[in-house]
Order: sequence, then structure tokens, then C-alpha cells
Amino acid sequence: MLDMKFVRDNLDAVRTMLKNRNNPLNLDNFVELEKKRRDLLNESEQLKNQRNATSKKIGAMKKAGEDTAAISAEVRAIGDKISDIDKNLREVEENLRDILLHIPNIPKSDVPIGKDETFNPEIRRVGEPRQFDFTPKAHWEIGNDLNILDADRAAKVTGARFTFYRGLGARLERACINFMMDLHANKHGYTENKDSMIGTGQLPKFAEDMFKVEGLDFYLVPTAEVPTTNYHRDEILSAENLPEYYSCYTACFRAEAGSAGRDTRGLIRQHQFNKVELIKFTTPETSWDELESMVAAAEDVLKILEIPYRVVLLCTGDMSFTSAKTYDIEVWMPAQNKYREISSCSNCTDYQARRANIKFRLDNKSKPEFVHTLNGSGIAVGRTVAAILENYQQPDGSVKVPTALIPYMGGVEVIK
Repeated sequence: MLDMKFVRDNLDAVRTMLKNRNNPLNLDNFVELEKKRRDLLNESEQLKNQRNATSKKIGAMKKAGEDTAAISAEVRAIGDKISDIDKNLREVEENLRDILLHIPNIPKSDVPIGKDETFNPEIRRVGEPRQFDFTPKAHWEIGNDLNILDADRAAKVTGARFTFYRGLGARLERACINFMMDLHANKHGYTENKDSMIGTGQLPKFAEDMFKVEGLDFYLVPTAEVPTTNYHRDEILSAENLPEYYSCYTACFRAEAGSAGRDTRGLIRQHQFNKVELIKFTTPETSWDELESMVAAAEDVLKILEIPYRVVLLCTGDMSFTSAKTYDIEVWMPAQNKYREISSCSNCTDYQARRANIKFRLDNKSKPEFVHTLNGSGIAVGRTVAAILENYQQPDGSVKVPTALIPYMGGVEVIK
């Protein structure tokens, strides 16, 4: 979250940011509460000084043999007032914290202002979309014809937006996971890490997007970003160990609230899906360079798989709540004749670290500072499977296996 003093001192800028992000949050109550908080702190401090001064008189009066009953009662009355003020102060601070938790991160100055994805500028394209001499099929058709994806039985078991992987389809998904984890660990220097929401910004703002365990205060993870960022919660890290890189594979669960009617078929928008996530903890001075290298690592997956893609920079109205700057990587989907998001890489600056209390210290004499946290898909597994099926489909209905995945497929070169 943002620092309360920063919000107070830059109120107009924060309001402009909210407008640019299409966020309707009203900060008038923040102004009132913040003033009330300062007034209560001042009043409490004055009363504590008064109580200390009066308490000293009691000592002097006792030495002089004077009656201290009346002045002792005065001290107790002052203490009662302080207790009442402290109670009110806690309530005010809780309300202020709730407001701060609903204020998104400040976008970096070079993030374009815009209301939605149509304002996202394209940064680069890599690879040329394949020219088919037949009409390419959608990945769900390919998967059904090859008997490697089964959405019908999944719907019977669980409902819409679930898919069974079968046979070589299951093996292809597993191959993608292992390939990505090996690539990021061996080539890009990430530490493999296996598998709370407020720390990373999912709560309280996005509770409706997640699955809550009935009767318990637990949520199914929407992304490995959540447990892995909280891995260093309430810690002070050593600067000499930064940056820290983690690559993580988890099953992810999302309610997909607000997506009714969108991508109801196929692997693009599922309630349960697998994802390889990249997480970084860095110093503020290096975080922007680390964002660029994270994007490059995610791009490397698609370069090696030889699947065309493009990189776009998200505008203020399309970026995530916690992000200060986000790049999306969009993979080419021939059946849809367009690019679709397969990775999103963000620098959250100290926004998550402030919520999760993750700091670093330059040396033993230095004051702890908040780290910068970054996260990115490295990449979404189901969407990778979908992109492979569509980009590598053959006229006879078979699908070639990308060269890099053949060793992970036990030597299988074609899915028939």
C-alpha cells in the first residue's frame, strides 16, 4: 500500500492517479480521518505530558507528608481520558488502513494514460505468424479430435471452465511445466520454489475473484505470486543477497468474476489452471532493470518454442491494482487471428512490501528500507498448450511437438 504521509502530502496527485486508473475511490473521508488522527495524537500527547507532570507532584507531596488523594484521582482521570482517546485512535487508524488498502499503486511516469486495453502501445513483435494452406482449427477442436482434451466430461464432473487433459495432452502440459522450470532455473538464475492475500494486494479489493474455503479464513491461490511474495513476510533481508529470484509452479484457482460469456471454450480462461511464476525481491535502485530482464526471461520461453508473440505496455486503466508498470506478452493464436495474453510482468515497487512488511538493510548500521517486489508469468501453462496446438497443427489433424519439448515428451515428435 502507499505510505499514509505520502497520500496526505500528495493528495491531488493521488486523486489524479485514481482518475487515470478509472478507480472511483473517494478520498474525502481519508482527509477527515487523517486530520482526526493527528488531533487525537496531539491531545493524547498533551494529556500524557500533563499526567507525567502531575505524577511528579505526587512524589514531592508524599515526601512533604501532604495528602495526595485528590491529585491521585486527577491522575487517574487523566489516564481514563488517555484510554478513551487511544481507543478512538485505534478505530480511526483501522479506518485509515482500510482506505489505504483500497488505493492502488502509483504508476511509473512513463506508463501511458488510457481507459482500457485499446490504449496499450505495442513495444515489439517477435516471429512471423505462420501462413496456413488450410483453415486452422481452434485448440479445443484439435484437443477434442485428438482425444487429448475433454471439456465435456469436465463440465459433467465440475461445471464450466474446467478441462481434463488426457494421454499425450497431459504429457504435453507436464512437458511445458518441466521445460519452463528448467529453463528459468538453469538459464535465468531463478531458485525453484514450490508451493496471504493482503500482502500481495488480492485482499480486500478482489475477494470476489477468488475461491474461499467454506468455514475457514483461507483462499485458494489465484497465482504463485501470493505464497511466494509472502515467503519473506515480516523479514529484513540483507542487501548482499539481493536480488532474490524464485520460479514457482502452482495450480491456480480463479472465480473469473465478471468474465461471463468470454472464452467459455478452451484453455484461455479456466477456473483451475497451472502456471509457472517468476518472483523477484530487489533494491529500489535495480528494480526497473530487473523488470526488463524478467520480461526477457518470459519471452525466452516463446522464442525457444518458436511461437510468434508481441509485447505491449499496459496503460493506467488496464494495469493491475498493485503494479507500477506492467508489460503483457501476447501469443499469436491462429484460429482467432489475434494475439492473446500469455504472460504479465509487473514491478510493484514497495507497494506489496509495505503491506507484507518486507525490508532490507544495506548494512548493520543502516535503517531498514522496503524492498521492491516484481512478479511475472513465466508462463501460463494452459495457454502455452493452446498456442502449441494451434500454431503447430498439421493438415491431417496431427500436431508437431516443438523441438525443445521432444525430450520432455519421451521422444514423441507428433501428437496423432
